[in-house]
Amino acid sequence: MKTSRVSFAAAVAAGSVLVLSGPAFAHVGVQPIGEAAKGGYATLNFKVPNERDNASTTQLEVNFPVDQPLTSVMPQEVPGWTVNVEKTKLDKPLTVHGRQVGEVVTKVTWSGGKIGPGMFQQFPVSVGKLPENADQMVFKAIQTYDNNEVVRWIEEAAEGAPEPQTPAPVLKLTAAKGDDHHAGGAAGEAKNAGEDAGKNAGHAHEGSADQGSDTTARVLAIAGIVVGLGGVAFGVASRRRSA
Repeated sequence: MKTSRVSFAAAVAAGSVLVLSGPAFAHVGVQPIGEAAKGGYATLNFKVPNERDNASTTQLEVNFPVDQPLTSVMPQEVPGWTVNVEKTKLDKPLTVHGRQVGEVVTKVTWSGGKIGPGMFQQFPVSVGKLPENADQMVFKAIQTYDNNEVVRWIEEAAEGAPEPQTPAPVLKLTAAKGDDHHAGGAAGEAKNAGEDAGKNAGHAHEGSADQGSDTTARVLAIAGIVVGLGGVAFGVASRRRSA
């Protein structure tokens, strides 16, 4: 009986922890489609879950880091939503692909749509060039509900500290693709070429074996025919002698 009571109490405690910690997991986040390599371009998905049972999300505002300016930001059209892109002039223009860029996108806002209770929506954005000297990017977001509630996903987690209650979306950057990547590709091609050569040699050997088998079969068949004809001739000659 005591064991059952202890087990029941433990289960209730665990359930309470899950209930209390649940909202912390369902926050606005950002994930790349594929890789987000340093110095490259990527398509990002800003995922927005609706955390309320009695209200719908009607607006998302994403702020792009000013200290990591992106010279290309192109939102994908999301049916039912209107997108507004805000730009800011740079104190010092950037040179990208041989041309001067004097302003960058600092905010993208989606509005007019609706994310109902128990639903989520993704907002894709093509961006570049990603920073070459950073391991991550932080995008502070603001989520607005139709009951005028506003949730600010802007808290940055300190190193070694637990995740804050309303964390900002963080994009992890992967290593830049350089000569090592191409070298790996060349080695892979050489390996595949070797494997193909081995396969072709095997097929050639099999073909030679098949040809040898066919030749042997033909010789045996001809020998059988000759023996058969000899038998017929011997039979005819024997009949003539008997007659």
